[in-house]
Amino acid sequence: MPLVEVERKRALRSREVLERRLVELGFVATGPTAEVDTYYSRPDVDFLETVECLRVRERDSGCEVTYKPASDTTTRTAGGVIAKQETNVVLANADQAVHAHGLLEALGMVPLTRVEKSRSCYRAPGQPDLSVVVDVIAGLGVFVEVEIVSESAREEAVRRLEETERLLGLRTHPVVALPYRDLVLKGQADTEADSLADAPE
Repeated sequence: MPLVEVERKRALRSREVLERRLVELGFVATGPTAEVDTYYSRPDVDFLETVECLRVRERDSGCEVTYKPASDTTTRTAGGVIAKQETNVVLANADQAVHAHGLLEALGMVPLTRVEKSRSCYRAPGQPDLSVVVDVIAGLGVFVEVEIVSESAREEAVRRLEETERLLGLRTHPVVALPYRDLVLKGQADTEADSLADAPE
């Protein structure tokens, strides 16, 4: 059975409160790690419309190419939980990123945007498939994602995700349905619109 990533993202009101609770529950932190994600689309299919993901992720320790399929009623719940099979190609080292970009562009893929973030990952002992990720996104703010990557039944993964959110006190934090890619693009569009509105006639 292929691995499926089950996740939900929320806007984080207080990072300090969450981090104290994570420590209380025995989660162990790694990071923060700086990551740069460059997103692509096909020339004949708008991945913003289909909510597909094709990206090159770069970090100091290496880089990878990731693809996530289109969203539909089977991959997203009304409560903002996303469950998709994720295909990752891990490259030999960080220097390979330039070749990954070159390959995608040679295939005609269209660059969409870059997302720059600082990511801290927290893992619970005895639960290697569960992670709590705190992302500081340049120009956007701070977010938290609870993720489970597993071969187990999707319903069980969603149940564990919701229980983890309850234990961490996250259920009152706003669910963020859009990917970071879309949020960054929206912010760029809003900035351009404001600039045009402020420009002298």
